[in-house]
Amino acid sequence: MIKKIAVALLIAVAIVAVLISIQPGQYKVTRSTMIAAPPSTIYNNISDFHRWNDWSPWAKIDPNMQQRFVGPESGLGAAYEWQGNSDAGSGRMTISEAVPNERVVIFLEFLKPIASSSYVTFNLRPQGSNTSVLWSMDGKSTFATKAIQLFSSMDKMVGPDFEKGLAQLKLVAEHPLSQPAMAR
Repeated sequence: MIKKIAVALLIAVAIVAVLISIQPGQYKVTRSTMIAAPPSTIYNNISDFHRWNDWSPWAKIDPNMQQRFVGPESGLGAAYEWQGNSDAGSGRMTISEAVPNERVVIFLEFLKPIASSSYVTFNLRPQGSNTSVLWSMDGKSTFATKAIQLFSSMDKMVGPDFEKGLAQLKLVAEHPLSQPAMAR
């Protein structure tokens, strides 16, 4: 009897492992919005990690989160490191490409709760007196990410945060005087 249970358990584990391994090897999450501000205003809020606390959907997850800014004040090479509670996790973001008023590419490294890395891109396109902002995240799925994708998708997990962040970025960019002063 125990042998049959062990074989059944082994088969179940093998089936789950196969289901995990056949999940997509890449993921992409994309959201966009239109902001009534020039690209330079939006670029300045994205390319300077000191300003992220004013609009990032993750900035207030952990009020005791430790933050550290490394490298240049903004733009290419600027980096932001954080360490927080189990909701915030820990990791690092480094600006790997910065085209003023057009694009910011960030290499994102999560250390906890699950180690992973991805590229986050902000594309800015002028549309008359507005700016179209496209926020995307591309990455390779790790075994842990694939396991999570059995029950949900990266789009469902991260997409709502992108929507919230874009709404907050829109507010900051369109009404800069109504926002709290940046903490530097």
